[in-house]
Amino acid sequence: MEPKRITTPLTDEVVESLRAGDQVLLSGVIYGARDAAHKRIVEALQKGEPLPVDLRGQVIYYVGPTPAKPGQVIGSAGPTTSSRMDPYTPLLLQHGLKGTIGKGYRSKEVIEALKKYKAVYFAATGGAGALIARRIKKSEVIAYEDLGPEALFRFEVEDFPLIVINDTLGNDLYLQGVMQYRRNP
Repeated sequence: MEPKRITTPLTDEVVESLRAGDQVLLSGVIYGARDAAHKRIVEALQKGEPLPVDLRGQVIYYVGPTPAKPGQVIGSAGPTTSSRMDPYTPLLLQHGLKGTIGKGYRSKEVIEALKKYKAVYFAATGGAGALIARRIKKSEVIAYEDLGPEALFRFEVEDFPLIVINDTLGNDLYLQGVMQYRRNP
């Protein structure tokens, strides 16, 4: 099956066309953030303060990249465990975020919020940070520089390889995989 090519910002129409198990090549601007940046974004939302980025239609990649070596745009940039962002994700989805990228399972609350706000969760291949980094064509810190690798980054990506894990219908590729290969007694 040929991967689906999509570009940010994501629309409801694009997001609703994706299904758990779809292979995707994502191009455009995405944002990189981990726990500490998520906490600051949520605190700003709760205080009614302006955000460093408009979340509508955007995708956040759960990553804390290593420093770039000379001649490189970025160092290794593999996904981090998504469940650590679960406490923050529903509020960000409510404010227009359309996709998240990481590795591992999402909570029931996040899966319900993905359905409610028409968003998707993508997985990037864990352990392949150096290879994935080649798909990042530009990288810059746009907020929370004091957090180092946990700052808020703006990335320009080209054909960033992903798999849809959770779609807008509540499907979960991880659970589907288990069910597909479970042996019946």
